[in-house]
Amino acid sequence: MSMIFSASVVRVRDGLPLSASTDYDQSMGMQECRKYFKMLSRKLSQLPDRCTLKTGQYNINFISSLGVSYMMLCTENYPSVLAFCFLDELQKEFITTYNMMKTNTAVRPYCFIEFDNFIQRTKQRYNNTRSLSTKMNLADMQTEIKLRPPYQISMSELGSANGFVHLSVVEYKGTGKISAAPHQRLEPVTLPGVVSFVLSLLCGALNLIRGFHAIESLLQNEGEDFSYAIAFFLGTAACLYQCYLFVYYTGWRNAKSFLTFGLICLCNMYLYELRNLWQLFFHVTVGAFSTLQIRLRQPQGKSPDYNV
Repeated sequence: MSMIFSASVVRVRDGLPLSASTDYDQSMGMQECRKYFKMLSRKLSQLPDRCTLKTGQYNINFISSLGVSYMMLCTENYPSVLAFCFLDELQKEFITTYNMMKTNTAVRPYCFIEFDNFIQRTKQRYNNTRSLSTKMNLADMQTEIKLRPPYQISMSELGSANGFVHLSVVEYKGTGKISAAPHQRLEPVTLPGVVSFVLSLLCGALNLIRGFHAIESLLQNEGEDFSYAIAFFLGTAACLYQCYLFVYYTGWRNAKSFLTFGLICLCNMYLYELRNLWQLFFHVTVGAFSTLQIRLRQPQGKSPDYNV
């Protein structure tokens, strides 16, 4: 018998469960699928927006949109078109019911558990296919799935080591490749982080302008020291690199940020004669502030082991 067993609403960023079915079967097969739910929820940000994982006699389907993923567990013979129509209904109702700002700022698991009432009603409708009155929607979904079929996650791609899931290099139509070593995602940007980013760009621009002025002065007066222009341009490069480190994850990121700050200090020490104390204080303070924000914005760690 083909049927839907359960569904969950999960935040893509960190795998936080926002709502879930409360009638989970406790059989061994279901317990195993429960593990797959957890594993997938930790990798949602690295997967296409429509996927299917076949786990023997069960299938896990999910769609993601606006930072939220809608996951469901069904039997292997449950029609794919019905499965994704079911998820599409959950998505539309959730977006209509809840403000996305609340979704993004939620810190407690299952804080939208009342959504389970809608999940249960919709699940009952889709488990009784004869009563479905969404033939037009089904036709639209069938066409969409033919044009853009869900990405099939194979069991060989889903492995666990040290609590993390590792996916091999796979290709998905329309989304390019998912790398075996994807870029590490950083924590969400904060207001102080944005301020430090803007100030670093400002310092870089000021250094760049002064560098061009130094070159212009050098061309007009042969006695001018070219090293000042080099110091200004090095200061520009250091500020821009701080912006890069704030936005992107790289190896030895914290060490690089401290070295970059050191370069900023050295450049300003060398330019002591061309800048007043307030200018020196501004550039060094911005460099220190940006270094602190780079240090505070760490990579997203392992998602909490929620019982989804």
